[in-house]
Amino acid sequence: MRLNEVRHPERGSTRPLDGVRVLAVEQMQALPFATQLLAHLGADVVKVEHPTQGESGRGSRPQIADRDGRLVGATYLRNNLGKRSIGIDLKRLAGAALLRRLVPHFDVLAENFKAGAMERMGLGYQSLAALHPGLVYVSISGFGHLAPTPYADWPAYAPVVEAMAGLYEPIRRPGEPPPVVVAGALGDNASALYALIGTLAALRQRERTGRGQHVDIAMFDAMVAMTDMVPFMWSIGEPPSAATAGRTGLVNAFAASDGYFVIAIFRDHQFERLAHLVGQPGWCSDPRFATREGWAAHRESVVRPAVEAWARDKTKLEASRLVAAEGIPAGPSNLAPDLFADPHVAARDMLIEVPRADGVPQPMLVVGNPVKLSAAPEGPLAPMPGLGEHTEAVLREALALDDAELAALRREGVIGP
Repeated sequence: MRLNEVRHPERGSTRPLDGVRVLAVEQMQALPFATQLLAHLGADVVKVEHPTQGESGRGSRPQIADRDGRLVGATYLRNNLGKRSIGIDLKRLAGAALLRRLVPHFDVLAENFKAGAMERMGLGYQSLAALHPGLVYVSISGFGHLAPTPYADWPAYAPVVEAMAGLYEPIRRPGEPPPVVVAGALGDNASALYALIGTLAALRQRERTGRGQHVDIAMFDAMVAMTDMVPFMWSIGEPPSAATAGRTGLVNAFAASDGYFVIAIFRDHQFERLAHLVGQPGWCSDPRFATREGWAAHRESVVRPAVEAWARDKTKLEASRLVAAEGIPAGPSNLAPDLFADPHVAARDMLIEVPRADGVPQPMLVVGNPVKLSAAPEGPLAPMPGLGEHTEAVLREALALDDAELAALRREGVIGP
């Protein structure tokens, strides 16, 4: 899907959040991913950044040149489609005052600073709700605001809360450190999805009551929810390995001619069908495979050689298709080029081609909106904004500031040049 393309116009011309205005004081990924989804759904998202430095995601690596000539980091480029950017220095008293003037013109104020940072600038929920009782105030932080926590002062990125929630220990090999994984940023995107749910719920409740509220998302909480098997299995007396795919059933990757495909078998009839498919019907009466624990115990010594011999002359996609045809969940272990060429990904508009500003012809690929609606089209979306690109337009539109007032704010360093 191209950036400015409209897909599925037959589904209508409006999106569910048309008219909802979001003021996002955000950085890095967790909140920017959430507000990008809000933009997909029709919200007008105005991003607040430092007027000269921008938000910290702009400084991530790798970087490419943007339309304004600035080097911009990959984290920013992946999470800011469809937004407008205004540059305000919130650490200046006049900058915080300017944000307070903007708040009554928005439905949602969203922020993802460390707990207490907004309060120190006079921009916490209680202060802004006094100005705008209908405000939905959304916070994403490492450890939350609304309940006491010993980690209140800790900074957090996704790998930290993933580790704290127990994600890594079940798959740690003896004598080795936990396998910390950054790609995918589960702690960020899971937090973003819970923030989106909370935002929509608070907006719905406001329709009934007329009042907003504080939506408080702790990244640690989000990851505890995502790794629910870890505490649950321990609570019923199971070892840590019970939260992995290796102890029971048959869940693993197997080699094909061009890579790997994954099979997930938890039911007896699925194992029997696999046995027949790969030419091993004897497994069905073999006492070694009488239990699901037996499937796992003999995976490497017996199952893998047979499955991989069967798949040797097949691509990972071909093998997956044949396994799936038997009613067995399976799929290829894809690389980025596989995703780009995948017909499902294309049909579902799950990759958006964003032109680069540095002369490289190959477009960037930003993920699309996974929320598909029968009465809303896909796109169009504006490109990620340049730093402070919309400052003057938003301040004129929301506050009716004139040239003299804008010039005074620039002289004081409150807004960008």
